[in-house]
Amino acid sequence: MKDLMVIGAGRIGGAIASMLADTGDYKVTVADRSVEQLATIDCHPAISTAMLDIANHANLVAALNRKFAVLSAAPFHLTEQIADAALAADAHYLDLTEDIATTKKVETLAQNAERAFIPQCGLAPGFISIVANDLASRFDNLDSIRMRVGALPRYPSNALNYNLIWSTDGLINEYIEPCEAIVEGRLVSVPAMEEREEFSFDGVTYEAFNTSGGLGTLARTLEGRVRTMNYRTIRYPGHQAIIKALLNDLNLKNRRNVLKDLLEKALPATMQDVVVIFVTVCGWQNGRYVQETYANKMYAGIVAGRQLSAIQITTAAGIATVIDLLAQKSLPAKGFVRQEEIALADFLSNRFGQVYNLDAKRMRQP
Repeated sequence: MKDLMVIGAGRIGGAIASMLADTGDYKVTVADRSVEQLATIDCHPAISTAMLDIANHANLVAALNRKFAVLSAAPFHLTEQIADAALAADAHYLDLTEDIATTKKVETLAQNAERAFIPQCGLAPGFISIVANDLASRFDNLDSIRMRVGALPRYPSNALNYNLIWSTDGLINEYIEPCEAIVEGRLVSVPAMEEREEFSFDGVTYEAFNTSGGLGTLARTLEGRVRTMNYRTIRYPGHQAIIKALLNDLNLKNRRNVLKDLLEKALPATMQDVVVIFVTVCGWQNGRYVQETYANKMYAGIVAGRQLSAIQITTAAGIATVIDLLAQKSLPAKGFVRQEEIALADFLSNRFGQVYNLDAKRMRQP
């Protein structure tokens, strides 16, 4: 039985712990500094909790000693501290961060690591990069890669057409920080919230626009091999215009605490959500210009005996699959590991990754 620590006792951290513990192959300690958050963690013989202040480096290193791996479900600004402690404790490190700057810091730390450092193991970045890289591998020459993901309420009922689905801090960071894209073969920075487009999927109209972090490391991997590559977040039409007014006209991009308070007190959370995944790759196969597309919708359902939202399922299953593949020695056990190094077939055949299959029997739509 592998001994793991999950840092962060929020909705995602709790889902990760339940998925892993339910297999009988993992013993999971969930750590958080909040007693209230720890109290929400499911009772399970393979799950324990620990009150831990991540800011105390010595205590964090001690807690990670003799752990097989640490899985960070903490806010992105704590990424470097946790990764640094994993290095000192000689534990494998995985996280869910979408933040570009902190991922680069993890990569730097991994240069001296004897264990695997695998950031961005969620949905986007994460699974989206695995899918895009798999599609890209089928082409002789690439032209464009367009990656689109959205976690949305199934029943929007406000002007933003949105409910709080996941971390407010992460959401705001995606809406404000610069985005990476490949334009005419070169990796460049483009502004968040711009380049809006509309598309339809299963008869529903969506809008999509630039947000930060979704490309993960794939942009650097494919730079010079593809003419155009970008990532955009999916929302219902009308969302972008209101958010831009809040960020720019009211200058809330420079007052993140005010924006966070506003969103959390005005927008209700929901467990009735849908995750939309849409990846399109164009290029040449055997001399013909062709397009291949991966499209999927995932809903809330029952996983590991718990009712989970779609974003909990997709995010927790992503990192659970990666740690499972690592434990099975199907991934490099040392240094920096990119999501695009994971084969899509291996991911989807994994017991956790199977929830991404369109006909997965472990999920049921409510």
